[in-house]
Formats: sequence, structure tokens, C-alpha cells
Amino acid sequence: MPHRERPSNAHPSLFALALAAAVWAAPVARADERTLLAIGAHAGDVENSSGAILARHKRLGDRVVILHLTLGEGGNPRLAPAAYGEQKKREALAAAKALGAEVIFGPYRDGELPEGDEAVRFVANVIREVKPTHVITHWRRSIHRDHEATHRVVREALLAASLEGYVSSFPRHRGVRGVYYAENWEDAEEFRPYLYVDVGEDLAAWKAAVSCYEFVRGGISPFPYLEYYESLARVRGAEAGKRYAVALDVDPLAKKRVLDALP
Repeated sequence: MPHRERPSNAHPSLFALALAAAVWAAPVARADERTLLAIGAHAGDVENSSGAILARHKRLGDRVVILHLTLGEGGNPRLAPAAYGEQKKREALAAAKALGAEVIFGPYRDGELPEGDEAVRFVANVIREVKPTHVITHWRRSIHRDHEATHRVVREALLAASLEGYVSSFPRHRGVRGVYYAENWEDAEEFRPYLYVDVGEDLAAWKAAVSCYEFVRGGISPFPYLEYYESLARVRGAEAGKRYAVALDVDPLAKKRVLDALP
């Protein structure tokens, strides 16, 4: 597959400005109409890092959609990828049901997520079909290449989905109000908590969802996923003056505020 030269490589500031214009300057739906699209590299990434936010918005009456670009089928040393992939898909469906979310599965393999036109077009088509008002995905720096690839693909897909001339089966979508990056233990480098969401009433739903995954329950990896993310939510809650909270980061341009006077 040919690899496209990304606009962000050659002109990062121009690409960021174009993306910001596509996200922030477009007409949007009413403020009370929200559709969240959470895009993760592997099944389980989205639920661990931002599942409590998804549970909260579902409780508030919003539409919630999860896109898993891969199943993360290579993560079990005791099972072949095909068998573990089938297990992860069942677990992802159960987790989505626990959150009240719709779920979409990408066609890509664990550890081999491409960054060319094909992946960008796939994600752009999902964005155009789902029509999200808010997108949550991976932060730009990670120890896992699939996470970094997801970040870059989503950024390009958001721009592509907003362009009139981008050929697609669906009409362009320019109603994304905000793009947010979730806090993931594998994506910690340079992540800075910016926005805190109170999830005190939604932690039980989050626990039920992530516990659908064997790797979270402790059956595969020695990493204590459940304890880590619950403790992290307690720490972020303390920082925010809440019992539990989940932190998100945003692009630098999204942090600009223009006011008539100090708030």
C-alpha cells in the first residue's frame, strides 16, 4: 500500500490550522444534541481510558459510538491471534452493551495499523456516517505504535471528513465541536490534563464495562488495569474537587480563549 505524505509532516502549523478550522468554525447541532465517537487502536483502549465519560454521556441521553480499529488480538501469549481476536470481539460487544454504546470494528491487524490513504478514508467515512459532535481518541505520544498511528489517522480523517471535495459514500460532516485525547498509561509522554469530567456517578458502569475484558480482570497481563484506572480517576477527582474524574487533553489551538473581559 502506498504511504501518503501527511500534511502534518511538511507543514504542521498549517495542518493544525486547517484541522482547527474544520472542527471549530463549522455550523453545529443544538447544544443539547451530542454524539460521542471514541476511537481506539485496540478493543479495550477506549473503555479503559474514557469509558466512564461515555457512560456519563449515555446517562445524560447522548448517543455514544465506539470504533475499535483493531481487536488487539496479539496481546495474549497463550492464544493464537485468531482465537484471541474472537474472544476480544465478544468482550468488546459485551463492554459496549454495558456502556449503552454502539460499536464499530475496523479491518486492521494488531501491531500493523497503517497510516496511509486507506485507513484515513475508512475513519473519515465512519466520521461522516456517525456525524459526531465530539471525538475522543489517543494522545499523540505513546510507547505503542498503533496508538500513535491512530492519533495521526484520526486527525487526518477529521479534516478529510469535513472537505466537500473528498470523495466518499457519505456527505461531508463539519459538526465536530471538539476533539479530545484520553489519558492512557501507554500514552503518558507530554500528556497534560486540561479538561476534567466528573464521573463519580458513573464509575460502577465503567467497572462493569471494562470487567468484560479478561486482560482487565487480570487473566492475561500482570498490569493492574482496573486498579490503575480507578486510582487515576480518584487522583484526577482530587485535582478537580470531585470524588472521581477523568482527564482529557486537547490540541494547543483548542486552548485559546478570546474574552471581552476576565471571567
